[in-house]
Amino acid sequence: MPNETLEALFNEIADLLEIKGEDAFRVNSYRRVARTIKNLTEDIAEVAARGALSDLQGVGKSTAAKIEQYIKTGKIDLHEELRASIPKGLPELLNIPGMGPKKVALAWKELGVEDVAGLKKVIASGEFAALKGMGEKSVQQIAQGLAFAEKSGERTPLGLAWPLAEELAAAMRAVKSVRRVEIGGSLRRGCETIGDLDLLCESDDGPAVIQAFTKLPQVRRVLSEGDTKGSIVVERRDGVEMQADCRVVPKASFGAALQYFTGSKEHNVRLRGLAVKKKWTLNEWGLFEGDRLLAGTDEAGIYKKLGLPMMPPEVREDRGEFDADAEAFAELITLEDIRGDLHMHTHASDGTTDAHTMAEAARDLGYEYIAITDHSRSSAQANGLSLDRMWRQIEHLRKLNDKHDTVAILVGCECDILADGKLDYPDTILAACDIVVASVHQAMRQEKSKITRRVMKAMENPFVTILGHPTGRLLNRRAPMDLDLAAIIEHAARTHTVLELNASWQRLDLCDRYVRMARDAGVMLSIDTDAHSTAQLTQMRYGITTARRGWLRAKDVLNTMPLAAMRRWIARKRKHA
Repeated sequence: MPNETLEALFNEIADLLEIKGEDAFRVNSYRRVARTIKNLTEDIAEVAARGALSDLQGVGKSTAAKIEQYIKTGKIDLHEELRASIPKGLPELLNIPGMGPKKVALAWKELGVEDVAGLKKVIASGEFAALKGMGEKSVQQIAQGLAFAEKSGERTPLGLAWPLAEELAAAMRAVKSVRRVEIGGSLRRGCETIGDLDLLCESDDGPAVIQAFTKLPQVRRVLSEGDTKGSIVVERRDGVEMQADCRVVPKASFGAALQYFTGSKEHNVRLRGLAVKKKWTLNEWGLFEGDRLLAGTDEAGIYKKLGLPMMPPEVREDRGEFDADAEAFAELITLEDIRGDLHMHTHASDGTTDAHTMAEAARDLGYEYIAITDHSRSSAQANGLSLDRMWRQIEHLRKLNDKHDTVAILVGCECDILADGKLDYPDTILAACDIVVASVHQAMRQEKSKITRRVMKAMENPFVTILGHPTGRLLNRRAPMDLDLAAIIEHAARTHTVLELNASWQRLDLCDRYVRMARDAGVMLSIDTDAHSTAQLTQMRYGITTARRGWLRAKDVLNTMPLAAMRRWIARKRKHA
């Protein structure tokens, strides 16, 4: 059973209780349970089976009973009762950035808003802005959030699409008549959100392959079933449905089809244009001169015939790849280039395990070092460390590093950038850390000039190593902060501050466009998972894919350096402190 489903259920219970005006302590207790479930590295049903639910942080007798009820019946009575007690369309408003439970309750109780249509109406009439505690600025942000939610809601984040596509591909590789299976489309290019899943199968028996595809256990509905193409509806691990297509092609055309169904529209138009100039034809069946097949069995053959180097899938966006040479593509960063992870959390703040266990997991990944960067004191919702607890954490990590002989454990913190640009910890603590990740977690809707100055002020601190998840976005859930990214990147170069590419699939922040901009400005980046459990360390692959889309090279990334070289790089900024 996916833990994500139960996590979402407990979060929704908390939201519904808050909408109804229940006690804040009760609301937060359900949020704590949701956070615990989110960070679990094993199936919660297995925890329940061995009678260990009460050992989980925040899980008491009552919530344990609800978890067990869901495992047995697929529902929780309290959730059903809360849903029945409010208008059916009300929970949907929570998906709109800026509309938390309190504002949903205000719109419902004061203006009778029961769904998205009702919210749009009171925004347009000005009634919502007139309510006490709202105002024009807040409503304008909600209106923008509504437009953002409507625009982004149809696409699936990379981290949800990738495992599902791999699962389908593995199932199709087991089909007897299939010789080869590849994932195509925007997923193969590593786009941050995906429309549909595309699978390509090499086989001479199209009908048999499509029949097997439409009968996979993951299928929820069959949309179409032909001799060489089938379309099905599958379910993501969070319960949302998405479409998956399978195409069957012969060996002679497999490379051409893979290229055709991978490149963006703009990339493919450019490629076909080069073929036309030579009086050739390029389509999903191959590269032709008249009826004669020139290339098509593999992608490299098509690019070579057109006088181009083989282009990695991630760069096929018509963003300069046609003017680059093979050396530029060969230099793109790979997962094997990563020597460590510089942003992760333990149970000292809101992680699920201890630093030793995280180091052991990093060792298994072949890393040379990690940085433990638990939250600072102002992140109360994330159990941020007080000054006293942080000093004890520093001492603990130093001793642990002395004992650990395979992976270097660096002392770090994720220090909040406060609303006025000051840092959440004094310089005495920051100086005692090897690495400081400075991040915005509050007052994220400040106007552009103010929040930009605030972040730049924090970057000027000589002890700030990395600007964490710089835009603060959450894919499909929260729009990025209104930052002047060009100014931030320029300031990073000037202040010798590293910009993070947060590899968590919910963030992928910086995005590929700003990664490219930072690289071109000579700014150093780090690719970190922001892991809260050992399992989340493997999200590094999403960061690498985004980095390659931004044309990042190993030399552009701090955590590809050997430990000694990385320490020297960090020291360059600190020497002026």
